[in-house]
Amino acid sequence: MDKHSCVEMTAMHYELDRPKAENPVKVQDLTFRDGHQSLFATRGRTEDMLNVAELMDQVGFYSMEIWGGATFDTMHRYLGEDPWERIRVLKKHLTKTPLSMLLRGQNLVGYQNYADDVVEAFVQRCCDNGIDIFRVFDALNDFRNFITAVKIIKKNNKLFEGAICFSLTEQRMGGDIYNIEYYVAKAKQLEEMGADTICIKDMAGLIAPYDAYELIKALKENVKVPVHLHTHFTSGMGDLALFKAIEAGVDIIDTCVAPYAYRTSHPAIEPLVISLLGTNRDTGFDIKLLDKIGKEMEKDIPKYLEFADTTKFSIIDTDVIIHQTPGGMLSNLVNQLRQMDALDKLEDVFKEIPKVRKDLGQIPLVTPTSQIVGIQAVNNALFDSYEGEYSRITEQVKDLCYGLYGKTTLPINPEVQKKALKGYPRGETPITCRPGDVIPPAMEQVHKDCEGLAKNIDDELIVALYNITGKRFLRIKYGLEPMPEEMKPKTLNDVKKEQELIAKAKAGKLIEKPEPKDKPQDMRQFDVFVDNTYYLVEVSEKGGTPKIVNSRPAPVISETIIKPANNPNPQVKPSNPAPEPKPAPVVNSEGGTKITAPMPGMFIRYEKKPGDPVKQGETVLVLEAMKMYNNIPSPVDGVLVEAPFTGGANVAKGDVLALIK
Repeated sequence: MDKHSCVEMTAMHYELDRPKAENPVKVQDLTFRDGHQSLFATRGRTEDMLNVAELMDQVGFYSMEIWGGATFDTMHRYLGEDPWERIRVLKKHLTKTPLSMLLRGQNLVGYQNYADDVVEAFVQRCCDNGIDIFRVFDALNDFRNFITAVKIIKKNNKLFEGAICFSLTEQRMGGDIYNIEYYVAKAKQLEEMGADTICIKDMAGLIAPYDAYELIKALKENVKVPVHLHTHFTSGMGDLALFKAIEAGVDIIDTCVAPYAYRTSHPAIEPLVISLLGTNRDTGFDIKLLDKIGKEMEKDIPKYLEFADTTKFSIIDTDVIIHQTPGGMLSNLVNQLRQMDALDKLEDVFKEIPKVRKDLGQIPLVTPTSQIVGIQAVNNALFDSYEGEYSRITEQVKDLCYGLYGKTTLPINPEVQKKALKGYPRGETPITCRPGDVIPPAMEQVHKDCEGLAKNIDDELIVALYNITGKRFLRIKYGLEPMPEEMKPKTLNDVKKEQELIAKAKAGKLIEKPEPKDKPQDMRQFDVFVDNTYYLVEVSEKGGTPKIVNSRPAPVISETIIKPANNPNPQVKPSNPAPEPKPAPVVNSEGGTKITAPMPGMFIRYEKKPGDPVKQGETVLVLEAMKMYNNIPSPVDGVLVEAPFTGGANVAKGDVLALIK
């Protein structure tokens, strides 16, 4: 009998006669949240999750993370789905497994710290809609930003998992900053706050296996509550780190089902199930059930492949060990530079990242600080004329320097802080108190702003977190404007047609359309049905009087004009056509100085109005890119004479945003 057959028989033996492990490791599944967020830009749709939800519910997961992180933003902004509805729908199908979410402390699921009344209302609605476990983290590991959220979590008797963002300044854990003493001290703080479990959240896959072993061992010796390890596979160390953590006694680990695992996602559950089979840490999971789930998941993945990073052949990114850039941050940087026609500057950006991070207090790189550091590094690499100039400081860097995100790991570079806070609206002296203490209540104003648009508190909270895109979503949700084509779900049939088109293009079988001509007078009309779709086809022949041809084969067509006609089947209603994309407003720039968009993004607001005097270097408008607000300055002294954009408008690089005369 060969070795392979022996292994199969051994596995079968354990499956048939499998005693319950003495200390089974608990497993939280991340497929429905961090899995598709890491691999497919958070584009996973609820309808595809429902195809496997009930099977997932049978596995025996400790919990399933199905919400939070970037899902809230992506669902309402790009998918046309109500984020709150996902919790309610999945709750109906996942009846045995607790539902978990990732909460960014006072940031909630946004990119800034919100008012206490917004935090209280949001967390309460999470509880009401069906979240059982809250994994709460803060990008600066400033646990004062947990206080308001934890109060509501505890009030509702939900489970509070306190997370510590794992970070390094060297290639391995240690040194004067992010060492075992740092993490143990943070864990004790969380235990004192009432954390039911404590999680080490390694968002970039930086934790080395023996560091994981030593850290988990130290935590188990110093805190009484269960310890949870969350690590990504980005560097290729994820499986090894989990295995050493299991040896050290970790209570809970995070994995994904295989089709949504690896690369910048997480280790897969299936190899761990087999590796632990028959040991005292055996998961108890049925590998055949997991295999069935994986095969079902694979069917829908072609819908999301357009969002996958296909620029690398390797499934691991060894660069992350050097530049310590989380996968999501890296893909954002690459996309941003590509849209700016500046991808050749990527290495310059990588050089800026550690400098900016150090200037901003050696902060961990996790949402939103990864975006804050990332976009500032882009600005420095592209727009600075000398090192350390910080010629274009984002609003979020200014907020960070003011203390609006919390206390940084080390003090911020005083020169950068002074430059950032010059003319800062809240004041030029940084605060040292809890950020929530200086943010005024907001829900009353949100309620007024949403009058006639929002129909419940969940709607209002979408706007409270995302004012511009939130209102747009509600207009789509309630039929006040049509859903854009790009928001509509793609079917497998759509994917098949795209693949066929690509195959034809590669084979050189696509023929360019002729230049449009004036419509001839002697057009003949034909009723044509293609894949059950009806078209009215008008045909003209070159030369002579047209002939009526009733027999086959059809006449040679020299020119065709095809236009969809009204569907003759009254039972099938045509969908509302999406509006044509609006061209950028035309600005008469004669005799003036143009302010153009240095990058693609979303227009937020003007800081000046037409007729206002403007000084060189003074902020004229704000543009969002990578979820960060960029202040665009005036290149000259003068008067603002044209300000044609409105909030929420998409902006391409080079669009004229304003005119100074």
